[in-house]
Amino acid sequence: MILGIDLGTSVVKAAAFSRDGDVLATEGRGVKLYNPRPECSEQDIDETMEALGAVVRAVLEQTDEPVEAVGLTGQGDGLWLLDERGRQVRRAATWLDARANPIVEEWTASGVFEEHFRRNGNVTFPGAPSAIMAALKRDEPESLEKAATAGYCKDVVLQRLTGVRATDASDASEPFMDHSTRQYDASLLELFGLEDYERLLAPIDESPGEARPLGKAGAELTGLPEGTPVHNGPFDLPATAMGAGVTRLGDGVIIVGTTLACEVLTDRVETGGEPGGQTLCALEPDRWLRAMPAMVGTASMDLTLNLLRSEHAEIEDFLAESPPGANGVGVLPFFSPSGERAPFVEPHARGQLSGMTLGTTRSDVVRAVAEGVGYAAKHCLAAAGLKGELSICGGGAESRAWRQVLSDVLQQPLKVARRPEVGARGAAMGAMISLKIDFDHDAWTRAEDEVQPGEDLAELYEEGFEHYLARVDSARDLWGR
Repeated sequence: MILGIDLGTSVVKAAAFSRDGDVLATEGRGVKLYNPRPECSEQDIDETMEALGAVVRAVLEQTDEPVEAVGLTGQGDGLWLLDERGRQVRRAATWLDARANPIVEEWTASGVFEEHFRRNGNVTFPGAPSAIMAALKRDEPESLEKAATAGYCKDVVLQRLTGVRATDASDASEPFMDHSTRQYDASLLELFGLEDYERLLAPIDESPGEARPLGKAGAELTGLPEGTPVHNGPFDLPATAMGAGVTRLGDGVIIVGTTLACEVLTDRVETGGEPGGQTLCALEPDRWLRAMPAMVGTASMDLTLNLLRSEHAEIEDFLAESPPGANGVGVLPFFSPSGERAPFVEPHARGQLSGMTLGTTRSDVVRAVAEGVGYAAKHCLAAAGLKGELSICGGGAESRAWRQVLSDVLQQPLKVARRPEVGARGAAMGAMISLKIDFDHDAWTRAEDEVQPGEDLAELYEEGFEHYLARVDSARDLWGR
């Protein structure tokens, strides 16, 4: 069997797959996020490793087949600092971290932000490695001086499991890559004032990357035999696109998770238009994913349900009780304290609820949030260049009613990606590709279901989208004041 490991922001998961792509066992363990200050979001690397060992051992207890290979994926961005022995210098700053908000504002005002996008195809937001590194350089330089590696989550795990210091092209895509060579561009480090820290960047594997043998420490942690091949796959956004079967140019996927990640496969690096989103290397040397990882995913619904003192199980009923259009209630679901990063960047973006009357119900508010996330997805997919089929996955997509709302708002059929653990599935596929293990790609990525949009709602939601864009434009004039 093939083992896929997904090192998420709040949960570390492992899934065992048969050669046919069937899920044999899954296991997850929560990992804590620390907030030493309101703007900080940190994770303990040792706690992440403990969770990884626990989920792998739990999966092995549920199965009898030998593990042919392990594929790694996990959260992107953030800054994970290791010393020469691969031990943490300090707790990792995750992609949710906002301590670099003032620095991103300075870079925006000085032109650094836009120049970076024009050269790299990625926007710099507070949780990006460049921004966090610059914040530590200003406020905590001793951490950078003690470090031997400034890496990404799954790269840290690779080093702890195999002893190899490396990263893959998808994680390295932002912020320091020259996409024409898929190697670091020293002048981009200079642009951010970080040239003294080039030594901290791990070597980039050539796609699809090689598998490394599991070392003694990794074997003791996981219970896997020493020498088991471990592949450092794409991080979670590209890995999920792989697991969802996005292979044709113009096809895309929506991941309705903490981040609303909208991705479209392309054969070029786009650096024109308004800066927004990410350009991520795919496994193939001439393919990229134009990704719009908006900050308006399931966290927007979580906040709404919490304020209404309701449970996730009630979403289906709420959406059934309020009609399309939410009786005139509209939501801008920009509730993240870090603002928004796709398809536009506004660190001070904040949410809005409008159109309420004395007759507004809880169901109307929940539907308005569900529709607002749908409008945000439509905005992102248009910016990413969607032209083909669209798949959907993620925790929010588990709701059949919310899937239907998204399909209706987008006026696009949605293929429900094969579950569970779509990201871990992509990681397992990456490991097989690296090791040249034959597998049936179509079987591994077949859709479980397809949602058809209500065509009678096309006019309603086209008008709703126009109103959404107008509200966004109006709000952007106020956010910066």
